[in-house]
Amino acid sequence: MTQKNKLGLFDFTMIVIGLVIGMGIFRTAKDAAGDALNPTIYFAAWIVGGIIALCGALTYAEIGSRYPVTGGYYRVFSYAYHPSIAFALNASILISNAASVSGVALIGAGYISKVFFGPDAGNMVKVLIAMSAIFIFYGVNMMGLKLSAKTQSVLMLIKISMILLLISALFFVPAFESTTASTVVSENTGWQNWIKSFGLCLIAVSFTYGGYQQTINFGSEVNQPSKNVPKAIFIGIAVIIILYLTVNVAYYKIVGFENMKSTGEIASVVVEKMFGLQGANIFSGLLFLSVLAYVNVSLLSNPRVMFAMSEDGVFPKIFRKQNEQKGVMVVSLTIFAAVCVIVLFFADTFEKILSFSIFLDSFGMATSAATIFMLRKRTKHLDGTGIYKMKFFPLQPIVFIAAYIFVCASIISATPGIALTGTAVLVGFTLLYFLIKPIKRADQNS
Repeated sequence: MTQKNKLGLFDFTMIVIGLVIGMGIFRTAKDAAGDALNPTIYFAAWIVGGIIALCGALTYAEIGSRYPVTGGYYRVFSYAYHPSIAFALNASILISNAASVSGVALIGAGYISKVFFGPDAGNMVKVLIAMSAIFIFYGVNMMGLKLSAKTQSVLMLIKISMILLLISALFFVPAFESTTASTVVSENTGWQNWIKSFGLCLIAVSFTYGGYQQTINFGSEVNQPSKNVPKAIFIGIAVIIILYLTVNVAYYKIVGFENMKSTGEIASVVVEKMFGLQGANIFSGLLFLSVLAYVNVSLLSNPRVMFAMSEDGVFPKIFRKQNEQKGVMVVSLTIFAAVCVIVLFFADTFEKILSFSIFLDSFGMATSAATIFMLRKRTKHLDGTGIYKMKFFPLQPIVFIAAYIFVCASIISATPGIALTGTAVLVGFTLLYFLIKPIKRADQNS
């Protein structure tokens, strides 16, 4: 890829923010509030979630600097562990990511369908709208990396403007929910229930903060990666933490903690209290554009993992087909988009997608972050060459890994069926690797 086509700091920072700020901040407040015993636990989860994200961002920044390759999220597993682990985790995560794209697109379609078709819009209408969003940005990504990155920057600016609008609600004091001040923290709640509630709350929070780990998939496609990868990740996560905390204060003040537990379209409720029903409808339209930003960046990132897995021989050769001039992984992009569309017909509820995605991601997050210990040993020769190197190591990766083990345990406790399904998927892909290994060897010898 020519230097001209590589991503600059601003474009890459927008990709970082786009990977994290999907639909979550406009939806998961309901799930987190529903699991929180009181506002103290709720806000503690968002603060701790931000700290965890920052620890993870710093860890991945060093991983990206030490191992800047396209499809890095797969390659780092293969390099540090065994190819079977890399195959199983990344194949599972690709399915999880496709499900997340479909779920997010479907939720966004629910918002926009109410504007044009009213509250009684059928499920098929929502599916067709969500499918259209995937098809549109499949086309955008087929036109090249630079165009999709520029499109991402525009959509992210729209999304950030929406978040700032929600934050501005803090200045609309007459719209504050009168029952907010009367929310009382129970003194009789045992510490075990506090920990359980915090863990469940952290599931939704982790989903909302997640996504930045995929930035290492762009390692060799970023201009000056050793400098710009860590800088973009740090700036992006810092902006996200500030925005998330402030928006949640606005939700709390305008809607009220108890009402948050039953308000799925919480962002629209806030805007309606500020500008009326018409304002809420306009906001819903803009919210759909926010969904498009997440769809776009997911179609931009995930095919690069499939490309890397094909280069290593665990996916068929056809996944390596690309347009060199435009920087497009044609087959990988097409198949990932197709999986997203197929999932739309089998998606159940956002809550199930949430737990399933986070359970699989918990394995991926913990094991991929742990590779920093191996990479530090194997790439000592890079120290002092200008790469990013964490201060206070190994505090950040230890905090990050422990947090995701805790989240995984919370999912097992709350929804053992979903945890069992996720485990079966991981085991199934591991076995599949050893089944296709002879085929790979025969293909290489032919």
